Amino acid sequence: MDDEPSAIEGLAIRLAAFPEVRIIGQASTVDEALALINQCAPDLVFLDIEMPGKSGFELVKQLQPEICPAVVFVTAFHHYAVQAFEVRALDYLLKPVKTERLAEAIARVSDNLYRPASKQQLLAAVDQLQQREQQITPGIEPDYSIHQDKLVIQDGHQPVQLVPYSDILWIDAAGDYMCVHTGDATFVMRARMKSLIQQTLPANFLRIHKSTIVNLLHINSLEPLNNSEYHATLSNNKTLKVSRTFSRELKTRLSPNKPAG
Repeated sequence: MDDEPSAIEGLAIRLAAFPEVRIIGQASTVDEALALINQCAPDLVFLDIEMPGKSGFELVKQLQPEICPAVVFVTAFHHYAVQAFEVRALDYLLKPVKTERLAEAIARVSDNLYRPASKQQLLAAVDQLQQREQQITPGIEPDYSIHQDKLVIQDGHQPVQLVPYSDILWIDAAGDYMCVHTGDATFVMRARMKSLIQQTLPANFLRIHKSTIVNLLHINSLEPLNNSEYHATLSNNKTLKVSRTFSRELKTRLSPNKPAG
């Protein structure tokens, strides 16, 4: 995924020389890339960091943990900065991409295809890279707190964000990181799902998957799947999977005949 057609074409030409690689889609924006990933569930994504409107980091934040592909970052950043990715077992390519370096990256991905980096690793790498780029040492203060009807998020190297609970559509977890999604932005904070559910979020938030919390007020419809699972469609047309473990409680909470508590 890249914002420059010539860069996409050049990378595609180089990738064509590798029989183990099959290109199933190309995108020039984060929104296009996210739609392709959700539709095609690729094993590997070549992702540019600098893209129009939203960065490649924003795409990482929006990936659902259950379908997170392996990622090779494509960047013009200097080598010292991208060392942050190396310690997370990720790979990167510096522009202009050289065929020999591309071959190394593909070989590395092939060796780790069935144990690719998790979303937690990707977020940790992004966090580390951004801190090194800005020469900021993270503090020891909590990264979130409660403020009346808003979630207060302190992301270490970003301004404090006050996000109204009513604006939050869903939250997904990646280890020590939580991605808080509104209709037009995603915020990352360090927190545990259990802590958020039990101590922070209001009652209209419900866990629907081992890694996903949804705001019930933003669910528009439920589509039944196999094995008592569902797809929940939100007010922004985002679709989330509801696992069998949590489907019964979700249906109960959404039922118009539910007795008043």
